[in-house]
Amino acid sequence: MKGFAMLKLGEVGWIEKEKPTAGPMDAIVRPLALSPCTSDVHTVWESAASEKRNIIMGHEAVGEVVEVGSLVKDFKPGDKVIVPAITPDWGAVASQMGYSQHSNGMLGGMKFSTSKDGVFGEFFHVNEADGNMAILPDNVSIEEAVMLTDMVPTGFHGADNAEVSYGETIAVIGIGPVGLMAVAGSNLRGAARIFAVGSRPVCVEAAKKYGATDIVNYKDGDISDQIKEAMKGRGVDKVIIAGGGVETFEQAVKIIRPAGIISNVNYFSSGDCIKIPRVAWGLGMSHIRIIGGLMPGGRKNMEYLSNLLKYKKLDVTPLLTHRYKGFEHIEEALLLMKNKTRDLIKPVVTI
Repeated sequence: MKGFAMLKLGEVGWIEKEKPTAGPMDAIVRPLALSPCTSDVHTVWESAASEKRNIIMGHEAVGEVVEVGSLVKDFKPGDKVIVPAITPDWGAVASQMGYSQHSNGMLGGMKFSTSKDGVFGEFFHVNEADGNMAILPDNVSIEEAVMLTDMVPTGFHGADNAEVSYGETIAVIGIGPVGLMAVAGSNLRGAARIFAVGSRPVCVEAAKKYGATDIVNYKDGDISDQIKEAMKGRGVDKVIIAGGGVETFEQAVKIIRPAGIISNVNYFSSGDCIKIPRVAWGLGMSHIRIIGGLMPGGRKNMEYLSNLLKYKKLDVTPLLTHRYKGFEHIEEALLLMKNKTRDLIKPVVTI
């Protein structure tokens, strides 16, 4: 089969590989809609974790089942399915402890284009199919559904880990597609005032649609100064970090109130250490909680999130700024994510 791959650090291209095979609990899926991610860009051009060679890229896909293993109960060839970016091993001890994202090791649930080929191939493999796929609802398009595989659950996980609640004031740093979904998730959880930190007009307008009440442009000065001024010197209840570099943590600590929560869902692809300012952190005694988390994967999450689209509680179409038709456009869509034009939020390739 043909696949679009990371050939080595800084180089991508098309390669030929053997079609994957399904174990007894697995499935083979043909992609119908794909989307490149900023983390793909980090992996190829920044060597975010470790250099990969000749590995098919991609982890955001909606597809059609073409083959299932002998022990798969709930899916059959021809089913249209949503496949999350994170596909844990559900029998692992970490999964039983409630941390399925880290099944069999740190970030072990993140398999696509790390421990195995990703979804940018003519076929891709899904482990533990009954636990890691969800049926695509009839009234949800494949373009919308592909946003459920990573962008929506990652942004919502930021709001979940921040324990956003009714009437709270939230700051979301970074309003790319993940940050926008953090805004939407915070709004759904009842946040009253939401600061959205970003500069691109297309993202700012989307943030307002999703519930942002205040826009903070980092190009206008230090974001902690801007937010503190708007808050009359008080800190916000929760901060969700969805963009920026390691220096973003320093800003987050400066704008959070004592005993607040900083929730990170940003993929830090460079930098050796994260700085926490000593005084702003209350000399280490502020009761500020800091949590970082990889989005949860699995079938249940995909089914519940797809219900939000099915019953019109969430509209992801503002994320879909660029649409391509045809497998051959994957490279173009990936380079668009790399270059981040001013009118971009998220590209989708339908096949």
